[in-house]
Amino acid sequence: MKYFKMVVLALAFVSCHAQNKGVIVKKELFNDFSKLPIYAKLTEEENGKRVWKKTYQYIDSIEVHNIQYLSDGLKVNGLLITPKYLSKAPCVIFNRGGNQDFGALNIMAALRLGKLAKEGYVVIASQYRGNAGGEGKEEFGGKDVNDVLQLITVLAEEKIADTSRIGMYGWSRGGMMTYRALTNTNKIKAAVVGGALADMEATIKDRPEMGTKLLPELVPNFKGNEAAEIKKRSAIQWVEKFSKEVPILLLHGNSDWRVKPEQSLRMALAFTEHRIPYRLIMFEGADHGISEFRQEVDEAVVSWFNKYLKEEATLPNMEYHGM
Repeated sequence: MKYFKMVVLALAFVSCHAQNKGVIVKKELFNDFSKLPIYAKLTEEENGKRVWKKTYQYIDSIEVHNIQYLSDGLKVNGLLITPKYLSKAPCVIFNRGGNQDFGALNIMAALRLGKLAKEGYVVIASQYRGNAGGEGKEEFGGKDVNDVLQLITVLAEEKIADTSRIGMYGWSRGGMMTYRALTNTNKIKAAVVGGALADMEATIKDRPEMGTKLLPELVPNFKGNEAAEIKKRSAIQWVEKFSKEVPILLLHGNSDWRVKPEQSLRMALAFTEHRIPYRLIMFEGADHGISEFRQEVDEAVVSWFNKYLKEEATLPNMEYHGM
């Protein structure tokens, strides 16, 4: 928590402007990384000057914006990361994991998303209502799903955004948000989920505090409506609602204790039954964030979006076929 607050306080954003029309209330460009406490870790000394380490040289090719936008009349905060040298680019909506301050989008999250932006994507993400100074209260997969869907409208106000080519990418709780969003819009062309929560009932069995503390705290009227609210947050119970026109990449570590790998395995079997186009990659011995295979994960994500957003590949033939 202390580190998160330090990072938030360190974000000296400039070029702030209010929008009189549309859903974007505020958009601020962050352009002074030297003020960050982590700046020394991102740079090295060369000929008497601080320069980006090779891993972070891509930062010069992106722009990071803090945004505030309207969702259900609430002012919600988020991030917008764009490639500097393109006039038009496909888009990816990223759905963060965690809840409240845990998993909130800080500058390191922005830089990780910047790796996708530097590949030629407009990347946008919500903190969800009630978080990072936003109005309202998050519902862990309730009305805050509207905050995700509203990003489609936000993108429409950005000249660089090609809104005919939008992908969605969610991790953990963000995977659950992605599943919910995919069944409530036809604007998404391809999706990626990592360590995705797909069965809230199973999660509660593995982590009882989810049902005794987190959901009662965040979900309105949870007491007395447990079954309905759990189902709402369990994609495994409504797989038939998914479009056969949206290919989904599932990523999971098989040593993940937060969201057991069985959840993605069961989703893959259900997608197979309903002939939803998907690919499942299970990473051996990997944790919830698949931190042991981060480069492979990044490559798989970029490859998936390149295929279906940039190259606009034909959807796979999901009819049983062959010799």
